[in-house]
Amino acid sequence: MLPAELETDRLLLRIPLPVDAREIFAGYAQVAEVSRYTMWRPHADLSVTEAFVAQCIAAFKNGSRFPYVLTRQGESRAAIGMLEARPAGHKVDIGYVLAPSYWGAGLMPEAIAALSARILANPAFFRVQASCDVENLQSQRALEKAGFSREARHARFTIHPNMSEEPRPCFMYARCR
Repeated sequence: MLPAELETDRLLLRIPLPVDAREIFAGYAQVAEVSRYTMWRPHADLSVTEAFVAQCIAAFKNGSRFPYVLTRQGESRAAIGMLEARPAGHKVDIGYVLAPSYWGAGLMPEAIAALSARILANPAFFRVQASCDVENLQSQRALEKAGFSREARHARFTIHPNMSEEPRPCFMYARCR
């Protein structure tokens, strides 16, 4: 349904590999600031990241989810972030994370725009959507730069365990064809 690799001007999005776990752990998975608005807690040790990467590889292979590792074009194949597509009927939910050393460079909007365009080129899909915490300004900007529109504010929508054990309000963004 989705390719194992997707290229943009500056990025290569590819299927995760077991060797990515070490860079993902060191680059962002154990950093509290990165996981602040996620549904997962910072990884306590490398074994947590290794298990996560193994789950990502299995999900890609069975087609239930399509997690991509982000790497810089023309540099190393080092993992600097991830972008995941989760199909559900006629729509696809996405989620993403990027190492802090790459924040502010426009890389995530570039990746989101490329993946969402590829998804919407498939006649089975009419909508790509993402939710983000109402306080997550960086995520809101990334989605808007990628061509998504804010559609709604949902109360008590997502639990972000690094902020609260109760569901928090989120904005819903979408790009449709």
